[in-house]
Amino acid sequence: MDRPGAYNEERKATKEVQKICDQVKDQAEAKAGTTFDKFQAISYRSQVVAGTNYIIKVDVGDTPSNYVHLYVYEKLPCEGSALTVTNIETGMKKSDPLEPIK
Repeated sequence: MDRPGAYNEERKATKEVQKICDQVKDQAEAKAGTTFDKFQAISYRSQVVAGTNYIIKVDVGDTPSNYVHLYVYEKLPCEGSALTVTNIETGMKKSDPLEPIK
């Protein structure tokens, strides 16, 4: 069971998580300063706050370190459910754990 305010355990990405990635790809590319040929969600963690924070492991293609960790904040539905990329970590590997930025 998830603890309120804490990130849940890493889970396999769902269609909903992929939809979030699709919606924020432009923001992620702008923050990373590059374009991604592939942008497939692999796994994620989430944290319910006044909205929801997501950390999403995304496969971005055929480079040696071909994953990014995408940090996304989703506003509450009453605030329009807007999605904002708050951070991105590039050069990650599939084996790197999804951890909140300290």
